[in-house]
Amino acid sequence: MTTKERFKRTIEYFLLHQPNAETELLYKNPFELIVAVILSAQCTDKRVNMITPGLLKKFPDAESMAKAEPGEIFEYIKSCSYPNNKAKHLSGMSRMLVKEFNGTVPSDPVLLQHLPGVGRKTANVVASVVFRKPVMAVDTHVFRVSARIGLVNNAKTPLSVETQLSKHIPQELIRNAHHWLILHGRYVCRARNPLCSQCGLADICKFYSKKVKKDQNKREREIIKLNS
Repeated sequence: MTTKERFKRTIEYFLLHQPNAETELLYKNPFELIVAVILSAQCTDKRVNMITPGLLKKFPDAESMAKAEPGEIFEYIKSCSYPNNKAKHLSGMSRMLVKEFNGTVPSDPVLLQHLPGVGRKTANVVASVVFRKPVMAVDTHVFRVSARIGLVNNAKTPLSVETQLSKHIPQELIRNAHHWLILHGRYVCRARNPLCSQCGLADICKFYSKKVKKDQNKREREIIKLNS
C-alpha cells in the first residue's frame, strides 16, 4: 500500500465514523481555550475541565488574570500537573496579551508562540480549534497514532510529523484530522494495550501487521518447542 492510499483509506474511515470530531476541552472563547490548552500539558482533559470553571470564574479574561500573581492562580490549578510552572505561564501569558495584544488572543500561530507557555503545539491547537486555521497540532497521541498506522515515516520530532501529515491531508481537513488522531489515540490506539481488535484501521496499520507477525512467530516457536 502506498502512502497516498494509506492516507486516503484513513481519511475515508474517519469521515465516516467521526465526521464532527472536536476538542474535549470546554471553553467559550479564545482566552478560555488558550488557558485550558496550557493547563492540558501532561494532564487529562477531564482534569482540566474540572479546574477551569473555578479558575475562569475568578479570572474570566486576560485583564483580570494579568493582575493576579502566580501564587493566586496556583491555588485554583494545584490539582493539575506542574501547577507552579503553569501558574507562571498563565500569569505571563495574560500580561503579554494585555500589553501587546490589547487583551485579545491572536489568531496567527506565529504570534501565539510569543506568549509565555505557548509552544508550537499549543499555538496550533488554539489556531485550529477556535480560529479554524489549517494547522496540524502534534501531541503525543497524534505522534503515536500516525506512526503506528504508517502515515509518517522515520519521524523523530513533532515538527517532522506535522510536516508529513500536512503534506498529505487536504487543507480543509487538517483541523479535523488533528482531533481524529487524538481521539483515536485516547480511546482505541492507546499507548499501552491498544484495542487493535476494535480498530477499523487494523487492516492497513503497520503496527498491527507487525504485532500479528510477532504473535504468529511466537506461536510457531511454542509449537516447535512442544514437538521437539
